[in-house]
Amino acid sequence: MKTNIRLKIEFSFIALLSLFCLYSCISQTKENSPPNIIIFLVDDMGLMDTSVPFLTDTNGNLVKYPLNDYYKTPNMQKLAAQGIRFTNFYAHSVCSPSRTSILTGQNSARHGVTNWIKSEENNRTAFGPSNWNWKGLTKESVTLPRILQQAGYKTIHVGKAHFGPFNSEGENPLNLGFDVNIAGSSIGQPGSYLGTEGFGHTGGNKKRAVPGLEKYHGKNIFLTEALTLEANIAISQAKKEGKPFFLNMAHYAVHAPFYSDPRFEHHYKTSGKSEKAQAYATLIEGIDKSLGDILQHVNDLALGENTLLLFLGDNGSDAPLPIENDYSSSSPLKGKKGNHWEGGMRVPFIASWVSQNNEAPAQVKTPITPKAVQQQQGNIIDLFSTLCRIANVKPPMNYIVDGFDLKDQLNGLQDEKRDEIFLNHFPHSHRTNYFTSLVQSDWKIIYHYQVASQPRYQLFHLKQDPLEIHNLADKNPEQLKIMMKVLSEEMNNKKALYPENKNQKLKLIMPK
Repeated sequence: MKTNIRLKIEFSFIALLSLFCLYSCISQTKENSPPNIIIFLVDDMGLMDTSVPFLTDTNGNLVKYPLNDYYKTPNMQKLAAQGIRFTNFYAHSVCSPSRTSILTGQNSARHGVTNWIKSEENNRTAFGPSNWNWKGLTKESVTLPRILQQAGYKTIHVGKAHFGPFNSEGENPLNLGFDVNIAGSSIGQPGSYLGTEGFGHTGGNKKRAVPGLEKYHGKNIFLTEALTLEANIAISQAKKEGKPFFLNMAHYAVHAPFYSDPRFEHHYKTSGKSEKAQAYATLIEGIDKSLGDILQHVNDLALGENTLLLFLGDNGSDAPLPIENDYSSSSPLKGKKGNHWEGGMRVPFIASWVSQNNEAPAQVKTPITPKAVQQQQGNIIDLFSTLCRIANVKPPMNYIVDGFDLKDQLNGLQDEKRDEIFLNHFPHSHRTNYFTSLVQSDWKIIYHYQVASQPRYQLFHLKQDPLEIHNLADKNPEQLKIMMKVLSEEMNNKKALYPENKNQKLKLIMPK
C-alpha cells in the first residue's frame, strides 16, 4: 500500500516537473523568438503625401500644411501616435537606388545603382558613367533578406521589386534571398491597377503587366487590395510554419499611371483639384487602408507585440500637382522626385511596434517612444544596420555597411556617434541633370557637373533656410570649401563613378 502511495507521489512529482520544464521551454522560446519585421515601402510617396505632419517650425513643433489636410490617412496617423516619426529622413531621389540601398545597407554611390533601372536597356543617359551598375543586384549580392533567410526567417517580397532589368538575376527576388515572391519583377510601374484589366495583361500597358496575380484577373479589385490580401496570406503561412517573418511590403502605388481607386473617389470630388490629383489621393488612401489591414491581421494572429513595422517612401513625391517656381507636390519644400531639392529626397518615415507593450521582450531590447518626433537626421541606408541588430544577425565579415543603427533615435534620443551625412549621387539625366548633393547636419551642398560648361555650386543652410531660397555659395566661400571637401571625401570613400564626356571622367572641380 505504502509502495503504491509512494509511486503515485513520485509520478505526480515527475508530472509536475515535466509540466514546469515544458512551460519553461515555451517561455524561453517566446522570450528568444526573433522579432517579425515589416518594411512597408510606398513607391513615390513624398513627405507631404499624408495627413500626418512631418515638418516642424524653428521651435520643433509640428506644423500642418494644406496638403496634410487634403490627404486622408487615418491609419498612418494611428501608427505615428503609437510610434515615432522622423522629420529629416532621406532617400535617394529615384527608386532603384533607394530600394537597392535598403536591401544592401550601402549608399548608391558605393553599390553603383545610381539611376532607376530601365527593364529593356541601359539608361545611363548621354553623359552617365559607362560602367554604372545598371544590371542591379545578383545572386552573389549581400542582401538583408538573404542574411535573415540564413538565420531562419521566412522572407517575403510583395509588390514592386525593380532590382534588375529583364533577363538579369536581379529581376527575380527569389535570387536575392526571398523565399516568397508575389508580383515582383523588373518592372518599375504597373501596367494597370485594375483586376478587370488583369493588372496590365488584358488592358493598360502590357509591357508593364504585373506578374503572378492571375487569380484576381477579371475581378473588380484594385491592385493595392490584391497585394494586401496576398501579404496577409503569406504572414499567416509563416506563422503556421512557426517561423519569424520578414515582409518587404513594396506597393506599386502611388507610382504612375494615376488610376483612381473607386473605393475612395467620393472623398475628393469637391476638392477642386485636377482628376489626376484626385486619383493620386485615392492611391494614397488605398495605401493607408492596406497599412491598416496588415496591422489588424498581425494583431489578429497575436503577433503584434513581436512585430516591428517601418513605414516609408522611396523618394520624393511625384503627385501630379502644378509646379510653380520649383514648388509642387512637396510644398513647402522645394522640388519633387528626381530633383536635387529637399522635396526630391525627404520622405515620410514612421517606426512602431504593431502592438505596444513595453514589457514584451523585443520591445525591451528596442524601445520605441510613442507619439515621438525625431528631428535628428536618418536615412534609408540605416534600415539595414538597424534590422540586423534587431534580428541578431550580422553581415559577412569585411562587408561595408554605410548606415547607422537607429536604436537610440527610435527611443527619441540623439545618436551622438552618427555623422548626419547623406550623399545623393546622381550622375545621370532626369528632372535635375548630373548632380551630387550632400547634407551634413544643417548644411547642404549641390554640385552640378560640368557636362556643358563650368560646374555650378549651390550652398544652403537648411535650418535657417529650409525652403532653399538663398544660395550662399558666393557669400560664404569658406563654408563652400568645407562642404566640397566633405563631398570629395565621401565620393572617394565610396568609389563613386563620375559622369563622362568623350570618355573623360568629369571629376569634381574644387572652388577657388
